[in-house]
Amino acid sequence: MSRPPKTTATLAALILAGGCTSTPAERTGAPGSASASGAAPPASAAVAGAAPPAGEDAGAEAGAADDPMSLHYDTKEELLALFSIVRPPKRDSNADGFLDKSFGPGSPARINQGNKALAQHAIGRAQCLAGLAGMTLQTEEQRAICGAENMVPIWRRGRKPKACIDIFEFPNKPCELPMVWVAPVQAKVICELQGKRLCSQAEWTLACNGDPDGGKPRKFAYGDEMDLEICNTNKSVDKYSPGCVADTASTAWKTCGTNTEPTGSYPRCRSRFGVFDQHGNVAEIMARLDPDGHWYSQLKGSAFFYVDVARKPDERPPKGRETYPDQCAYDARWHVEPLNEAWHVNYHLGFRCCKGVH
Repeated sequence: MSRPPKTTATLAALILAGGCTSTPAERTGAPGSASASGAAPPASAAVAGAAPPAGEDAGAEAGAADDPMSLHYDTKEELLALFSIVRPPKRDSNADGFLDKSFGPGSPARINQGNKALAQHAIGRAQCLAGLAGMTLQTEEQRAICGAENMVPIWRRGRKPKACIDIFEFPNKPCELPMVWVAPVQAKVICELQGKRLCSQAEWTLACNGDPDGGKPRKFAYGDEMDLEICNTNKSVDKYSPGCVADTASTAWKTCGTNTEPTGSYPRCRSRFGVFDQHGNVAEIMARLDPDGHWYSQLKGSAFFYVDVARKPDERPPKGRETYPDQCAYDARWHVEPLNEAWHVNYHLGFRCCKGVH
């Protein structure tokens, strides 16, 4: 599978974000000119819990394990502790500066888990981990193929794996809330800092509808019939976020709740390759190579409020109402921008990373 272009500018030039739900948001800095055969998991073996953020007291963590809001972190340090990076080899790369400027709570101008004051999370870490108990997230063979934790190889029938994909939405840790308010150009750099890259649309779709045993592609990751209870797709805006105005980043931050749940907390919302939450929770950024030979940003999947816009694959769209089918292969054309210039952000938009197999 083809891959997005490598970053050609230093990270120092990318300490910025722009764009929002529809108009530019406030960000710091200035934009750069560049982008920044394994077996399917068996259904046995225990799942290890996600590590708490650095500096958090173990006793406090245990006491808060069932509090869903305890997973919504209040500091930049807690957010950054959820993932690690591979140091860039160039001396002029400014990874620390990029991360420092890009992450932080309290604003749509930073990558975070959404506005905590408005968010409604219903599932705590203990409940999430209990749902994953007995599952193997990644076999030793899969880790050897992918060279990274919490990734699985994907392949088409009769072919060897050419790519691996994160099992969970970023930060790719079980039972942590996914991050939002990230622009495609930032997501690309963050993937590269982890020794990965943004997934292509073809890779994401294969991970969603493909079968490691060569069976027929599914319409949804979990099967062929739409079921809004299997994934985090049933939180209507009218009930969970009344008054949400998503016209700009500023209004969305002040009025729209990021009503996500910890990654993996819907155990049945899993593809046959072992990838979680490709429907619901947050929509996801990826890259697509168009016939013109250029890479563009592409949004896939649905978010926690999908119930409001849901349509079965064989249904006609109703008059005067925007709906869409969320099947794996649906080719959404929202906010398609040249990848090196893609600064769209949103309260329900996150990402996951992929990695080539050599």
